[in-house]
Amino acid sequence: MKNLLCIAALLIGSIAMAQEVKPKFEKSDDLIKGTYYYEDGTVKQEGTYNLEGKLHGDWVMYNQKGEKTAVAKYQNGEKAGKWLFWENQELTEVNYNDSRITEVVKWKNNEVIVSNP
Repeated sequence: MKNLLCIAALLIGSIAMAQEVKPKFEKSDDLIKGTYYYEDGTVKQEGTYNLEGKLHGDWVMYNQKGEKTAVAKYQNGEKAGKWLFWENQELTEVNYNDSRITEVVKWKNNEVIVSNP
């Protein structure tokens, strides 16, 4: 009987832990801030939507250690401006205009290693 109770407790605990953490939305003036989470509750990404539900403004993505991995900018659902991506020791800068890539620059140790205008 004890074994059965232990197994049941483990199953219930693992099901509860496997549940997805729901995003949180907060209205602020004419924008809605969205925060999305990893299963362990750490922030995965956060940014804003306009009142039409389109991505608008800055979005920031994090890995599970809480380190910033990307920064993006949207304007009424369109990719805009400078996006930054960090991976290992490299920084990739992608510039957008009307959701189209206009330039890509890769940096490592403060030096440009690739540039595609």
